[in-house]
Amino acid sequence: MTSHTTTPSRAATERRRGRSGAPALLLAPFFVLFTGCTLIPIGYAIYLSLFSERRSGLGFGGSENVFTGIGNYTRALTDHAFLDGFANIAQYCLVYIPVMVGFSLLLALLLDSTLARARRFFQLALFMPHAVPGIIAALIWMYLYTPGISPVIDALNAAGAEGDILGHPLAAVVNIAAWEWTGYNMVIFYAALQAIPREVLEAAVVDGAGPLRTAFSVKIPLIRASLTMVGLFTVIGSLQLFTEPMILHGTSPGVTSAWTPNMYAYTAAFERGDYGLAAASSVLLAVAAAALSLIVTRISRSRSDRRTEATR
Repeated sequence: MTSHTTTPSRAATERRRGRSGAPALLLAPFFVLFTGCTLIPIGYAIYLSLFSERRSGLGFGGSENVFTGIGNYTRALTDHAFLDGFANIAQYCLVYIPVMVGFSLLLALLLDSTLARARRFFQLALFMPHAVPGIIAALIWMYLYTPGISPVIDALNAAGAEGDILGHPLAAVVNIAAWEWTGYNMVIFYAALQAIPREVLEAAVVDGAGPLRTAFSVKIPLIRASLTMVGLFTVIGSLQLFTEPMILHGTSPGVTSAWTPNMYAYTAAFERGDYGLAAASSVLLAVAAAALSLIVTRISRSRSDRRTEATR
């Protein structure tokens, strides 16, 4: 009697193990790569941030790593150059995010309209800047923004632009980033617009809604999830801003070696050899990005919950 009752239970247990074993096997490569490429580097950065390298004697002797605890974090948080980098990022976000997201959404709506022609060609043409290799894009923009050889700056000076055009490089940085990411996010918005049921759009037309009313009252509300996702990723990417100002570094007098927190960490590590300070500033930047992404997610979720309750 006992053998008859235990055998089915063992078989059921083995079946459950088999069902759970297949997903674990398929997910194992992801967790291995995630641990090796993300968790271990983060842990090593935290470890480095707790130490500082100090030279013995008059600098002719060797050096040793000294445990400083939160000393590197204190140095970063009290350094005006590091804090000014966050101020520059805030100004950049206030200009870049509305410009890039708004332009991407406008292009996606135009491609999705019934009057659009040659959609595939324009999708490819608008996406091409994102596909250009970074080193080639850097050479192009260095040429366009270098005084004396740039036809753009020469034309602006000939048109009567006074002063140093790149003295305030915010517009130049926003221009480079928008050129690179507008087409990429346009593809995301266009894919979301294509997923809207055609019956909904036909019902709006039957009700007398014109193209603008359909776009603002039907299409945009239905792709709000894509807008939130793009906004969240753009905010996180903006905190990691490095390539665009680095292109202008040395060309524009307004771009210092610590214009962004990422540039501050790069300068501390590879120009001053202060790896503890670089690691501490990187950890602080990661914490700021995580906190900001959490805030944006909470705000978008609360808004969607309020809209859901209002429609009930």
